[in-house]
Amino acid sequence: MSLNTGTPSEAGLKAAAVATFVVFGINGLVFASWAARIPAVTETLQITSGQMGTLLLCTAVGSLLALPTAGLVVGRLGTANTVRLGGLLAAAAGVGIALSLSIASIPGTAISLFFFGIAIGLWDVSQNIEGADVEHKMRRTIMPQFHAAFSGGAFVGALIGAGLSNLGVDLPVHLLVIVGIVVVVTMIAPRYFLPHISTATPAGEEKPAKGPSAWRDSRTLLIGVVVLGATLTEGAGNDWIAKASVDGLGTSESTGALMFALFV
Repeated sequence: MSLNTGTPSEAGLKAAAVATFVVFGINGLVFASWAARIPAVTETLQITSGQMGTLLLCTAVGSLLALPTAGLVVGRLGTANTVRLGGLLAAAAGVGIALSLSIASIPGTAISLFFFGIAIGLWDVSQNIEGADVEHKMRRTIMPQFHAAFSGGAFVGALIGAGLSNLGVDLPVHLLVIVGIVVVVTMIAPRYFLPHISTATPAGEEKPAKGPSAWRDSRTLLIGVVVLGATLTEGAGNDWIAKASVDGLGTSESTGALMFALFV
C-alpha cells in the first residue's frame, strides 16, 4: 500500500529522504535512552530482574496492540501525522516514566511503558512506510541507510546514557531532556515527507474490491518467521545486555550502557 502519489521534485525527494533519515535516527536515540539505562530503573524501583522483565512486557504488549492497526492509522492520517502522533505519545509516555521513577511508582512506570510501546509501534511502522515510498520514488535501494540511521541514533543515545550515568545524572532528568528533543524533531521533520493521499473511502462511494489477502501467501508467513527469529535475538540483547553487564559482570551502569552501545 503506497500512500504517496505523484512525482515529487528532485529537491523535494531529497528533503523527504533526509527527513526520514532524521526520524529514524531520533527513533533509535529514544529507544537507546531507555534501554541503555535499564539497570538504573531496577535500582530506582528496587525490583528484581524478573519484575523488570514484567515491566518490559508492558512495552511489548503496547507495541503488539499498535502494530496491526498502524497501517489503518497511516492510511487515514498519512505517515507525517502518524509520526507526529507517535512522537507526541512517546513524549507523554516519557514524561510519565520520568515522573513515576521520581516517586518510585511501579504501576505508574508500567502504564507509561505500555503507552510508550504503542507510540513506538505507530512511529516505527509509519517511518518504514515513508522510507519505502521514498525508496520507490528514488528508484534505488536506500532503506538500509534509514535502518543504519536508527542504529546510529541508538549508538549515540547509548553513549549519552553512559556519559550521564557516569556523571550521576538521574534517569528522570535524562528522559525529560530526550522528550524535548522528540517533540521538536517529530513536529518539524515530517513537514518534508512526501505528499499524502488518504486511503479512506469518501462518504457515498463504494469501497474498492479487495484482492487476495496477503496472509494467504506462504511468503508472508515465512517473512514473519524470519522477523520473529530476528526480533527474539535482538530484543533479548536490547533489553538485557546493559542489565546483564551490571548484574552478571559487576560493571558500573555507565559501562553497561557502553556494552549496549557496542551491541547496537
